[in-house]
Amino acid sequence: MNNKWVVYSLALAVFLMGTIEYIISGILHITAADLGITTSAAGTLVTAFALAAAIGSPIVIATTIRVDRRKILLMMLSIFILSSILVYFSPSFEMMLMTRIIQGLSGGAATVIAMAVATRLVEERNRGRAIGTILIGLSSSLVLGVPIGTLLSETLGWRTLFVIVGLLTLIPLLAVFLKVPSIIEQRAITLGMQLSILKDKKMVLSVLITLFYIGGYSALFTYISPFLQSNTELSAAALSGILLLSGICSFAGSKIGGVAADAKGPKFTIYAGLSLQAGTLLLLTWSDGLIYAVTPLIMMWMVATWMTSPAHQLYVVTLVPHSPDIALSINTSFIQFGFAIGSGIGGLIITSTSIDNLGLAGFALALLALLLAAWLFTYDKKTGHAARNKDNENQSAYADSESFR
Repeated sequence: MNNKWVVYSLALAVFLMGTIEYIISGILHITAADLGITTSAAGTLVTAFALAAAIGSPIVIATTIRVDRRKILLMMLSIFILSSILVYFSPSFEMMLMTRIIQGLSGGAATVIAMAVATRLVEERNRGRAIGTILIGLSSSLVLGVPIGTLLSETLGWRTLFVIVGLLTLIPLLAVFLKVPSIIEQRAITLGMQLSILKDKKMVLSVLITLFYIGGYSALFTYISPFLQSNTELSAAALSGILLLSGICSFAGSKIGGVAADAKGPKFTIYAGLSLQAGTLLLLTWSDGLIYAVTPLIMMWMVATWMTSPAHQLYVVTLVPHSPDIALSINTSFIQFGFAIGSGIGGLIITSTSIDNLGLAGFALALLALLLAAWLFTYDKKTGHAARNKDNENQSAYADSESFR
């Protein structure tokens, strides 16, 4: 793959931006204490990032479609770096919230543009691999970024983590500046074109499934640190260890989901993943907070959630085979909407009831996603749609990327 080191640099950028997005979940209690706010209020820092990425990114992509992709990517990376450093100088919750919005907008747009740029830097036959490499960088932020950041927060301070990640982003920024040529899109993908695919009932149901199963995940994962510590006092090392195992399980789930989607088909894998996700969340509500019961259930839950992702993305691509990029772009926005809704619901649960009820809230959202899947596939069967996951080489490339994006 030509320019592979540039693609790896873009994957590093996406890894760092993913770490910035999700690190709050690992240090939520520390952030809340430092800012003098409640845990549920601190959770809005996750919501703000996700909403900014979901709403702002497609608008940025559409309005700048005729602008050199290299220039836009350099601009978004620069804004992301500055906003990450700004965290260190954000004394109030309000300023921190504004910083997170800027991070979500710049980071979300940079992630989408990085995938587009990566496909232009390699031969056509290697474009699927390039996208897969970028998305692995994102999933790796869960596996490595969050647990390592959680562990380092105790010694370096949580604000310093943002500065370090921001400065590390200078590496891919320099790679883009030196190695990425000028890239002008030949075909404009407008916001209207992106939204037009939502006229299809099956596409609407598909993105709603994304919204609710990611929402069920986010409702708990946003508050995973206080949830794990609600009945057991965990050291930073123990907490980061559990988060590391959770990240590994998410990566394993993506691998399992990709293989199962090829072997058994995306529908079977989606059913299996959503059923297991809902089941483990329900069991978590009956675990009484016992860490020895909670930990293995968290591991199973992570596997279940992320085995759904590659299969569902593959299915979404089959619905719009002529414009897979647009389909995945819309689905990505709904992933971010899911994070925002889930973290918001989780915050309401903590404020109004008990943190122990987060599993129940996640179960309700995952169950809704499962029911929507049953509705979609029944409707799909009636209309004669067949998911062609084995026959389309382009679709297989997306399945091989095996990432939640």
